[in-house]
Amino acid sequence: MVIRVQPDEGVTLLLNSKVPGLETRTQPVKMHFNYATTYGSNTPEAYERLILDAMVGDSTLFIRGDETEESWRIITPVLHHWKECDARGLETYAAGSWGPLAAERLLWEHKHEWRRPGP
Repeated sequence: MVIRVQPDEGVTLLLNSKVPGLETRTQPVKMHFNYATTYGSNTPEAYERLILDAMVGDSTLFIRGDETEESWRIITPVLHHWKECDARGLETYAAGSWGPLAAERLLWEHKHEWRRPGP
């Protein structure tokens, strides 16, 4: 999924679609949504609504202070763990690949394997 912000706001979902017919073959396709195309060019600027709401005292789109505190209470231990954790064992892999070999091994240990569509 690609989420685009200014100046060309929209969302594009990239999928693999089975090509019609008897062959088991896939091809990349895009589902594309563009704000300007759908709603015309008369859409508000980014944050226009948020700034207006702040100016008139409408807090509907804002979180309360206790929500902010609770969010930090939950995420702070995770941040501390990441800071203390040794990242040298972190599995990495190339973009567009099927992932690290460790993912394959994990499935093999349980007598499973990834299902890879296409030829």
